[in-house]
Amino acid sequence: MPIISAIGRKHWKVRALFTGMYLFLVIGAASMVYPFMLMLAGSTKSAVDIKYFEAIPRFLYDDTWLYRKHIEGLFNESLMDENVAYDRDDSTFENVAPPATVNQGLLNEWRTFLLATPLPLYAYQCGYLNAPMSRTIPSGLRAFKQALMARYGQDIIRVNRALGTEFETWNNVRINANTCLDRRNNPMATAFVSAGNEFKTQLPVGWRSYASPDGYYKKMYIKPVYGNAIDDYNREHGTRHGAYDKIRLARTWAENGTPKEQEDWEQFVRMTLSLQWIRVDAVALPEYRQYLQAKHDTIAILNKYYGTAYRSFNDIPLITEPPLAGMALSDWEAFIAGWKDPDTKRLYQAPVAALRIHSVDWLFRDYLTRKYGSPEDLNRRLDTRYKTMVEIRPPQREFHYAWFLENRRALRIEFVTRNYKTVAEYILFHGRGIINTVIYCGLAVLVALLVNPLAAYALSRYKMSSTYKILLFLMATMAFPPMVTQIPNFLMLRQLNLLNTFAALILPGMANGYSIFLLKGFFDSLPRELYESAELDGASEWTIFWQLTMALSKPILAVIALAAFTAAYSNFMFAFVVCQDEKMWTLMVWLYQLQQMSGQSVMYASLIIAAIPTFVIFLFCQNIIMRGIVVPSEK
Repeated sequence: MPIISAIGRKHWKVRALFTGMYLFLVIGAASMVYPFMLMLAGSTKSAVDIKYFEAIPRFLYDDTWLYRKHIEGLFNESLMDENVAYDRDDSTFENVAPPATVNQGLLNEWRTFLLATPLPLYAYQCGYLNAPMSRTIPSGLRAFKQALMARYGQDIIRVNRALGTEFETWNNVRINANTCLDRRNNPMATAFVSAGNEFKTQLPVGWRSYASPDGYYKKMYIKPVYGNAIDDYNREHGTRHGAYDKIRLARTWAENGTPKEQEDWEQFVRMTLSLQWIRVDAVALPEYRQYLQAKHDTIAILNKYYGTAYRSFNDIPLITEPPLAGMALSDWEAFIAGWKDPDTKRLYQAPVAALRIHSVDWLFRDYLTRKYGSPEDLNRRLDTRYKTMVEIRPPQREFHYAWFLENRRALRIEFVTRNYKTVAEYILFHGRGIINTVIYCGLAVLVALLVNPLAAYALSRYKMSSTYKILLFLMATMAFPPMVTQIPNFLMLRQLNLLNTFAALILPGMANGYSIFLLKGFFDSLPRELYESAELDGASEWTIFWQLTMALSKPILAVIALAAFTAAYSNFMFAFVVCQDEKMWTLMVWLYQLQQMSGQSVMYASLIIAAIPTFVIFLFCQNIIMRGIVVPSEK
């Protein structure tokens, strides 16, 4: 019994030892896998969630975080545009929350209004066109580039010639995603803008955010002047608003309640608001004609600048839709703001009573007024609680949320893949990075598998007295880091006129002292009897080397090939130094350039994509290495 107990205790200790070792290995594996999962998760993020370090991104299982990423992309990462469109005061996209309630009746009316009302293209801006914070390429911009390629081909020079642009590469192609609200952001009349506007009509309706002068008035004009406290605004204006949410941009100057509000309205309309949302009533026509006559003196001068054929100033009509460019735009803007005659000192200006707001907000209110007549009827039929029609705000937030609920799966796929698509698009359409890398790595592996085995075979087959001195010299080369030898190699290659060639990449590393040392040791382990038998059979030295030595050395050759591929594939600094011509840049150089102009998530995605070829080559070589180790031991 004591003997059995001792054996049991011994076995228990052995099991405990192995259990501890396995536990230690599991912890070690987790310590390696977890950082990789963090990088994998980081490659799917954007500016709103990049600071959260987690192995599984929140947007994959949390609809609230998915909604935040969607709103960030919908407004092209501009929090100001989101606040203006929704009339909110969100401090970051991390605080954005879905609407608590959705009035389905009002939402349906908004959809009907959009279908029934022909709005100009500048009335809305589309999302997923720019990502200035994440510095990636959203799906809308990718689709725009694909549309240009389908029409003009992949030659960016042809695109520049057709659209009057000056893009250096496809990566520089951008669409202006600014909402047409500020006077400085008036729509432009160019071939490229026309192509962008045509493309916007093909994007999903749920990506559209309509310009809101109402929200812009409060967010960019009222609050910067009077602060975020409604009490300060009430004190300055003599009003009793309970919150900023109750304030609306009046349609006309006379509809404002107090003189101070009228003053703010006039200053905002004359100097700040985009001309596209301003209309002038016909009563201002005489003043407008007098202003043009005072500025241009004769009708011939005006016709020259306008490209028109008016017989007199009395034939000039009042502008209804503001022009997009030219002298007519400049004159119209000056008439709205006010123009003083330098000779007579008279101020020519559109009468304030003739100015009115012509916005999507007011068009929607007019649509509801025509359909329901009064707010009481609208409240009864749509279950709302408006006291006046002026209180109604277009339900853009609810409209976007409804589209989000219908497309959550597609959004998750887009956010998971878009940074990888950005990297793939960059390396496919920039230079010859992939081709150069394939040629470079292929030549590097081929040379390594030819030069190193030949040198090692000579040292192993012929027992020279200086063999160990040669080996010591070869091993001594490992004492110098590659950075030390780059400058001498560069100077030597420049003297040989080999810069910007594959020879410059291959020759300095074609022989490796450590590889020769490994191969020499492996060749020494091969049975001498095999060589003697081959010699008796009349085999030549080349036959012995190629069909005998190399055939039996596949495991160590796989190690050498893997090392040569890794060194060539990851070679960035030396490849950049000796090949400064973009036509000879390898993939690592192009990825470095991409990382300089991209965000952190794109950088993570580029590293993961760059690791795939090395991983595949390692798996291929691992099978050969394991066959050379496991199979002989089993035999």
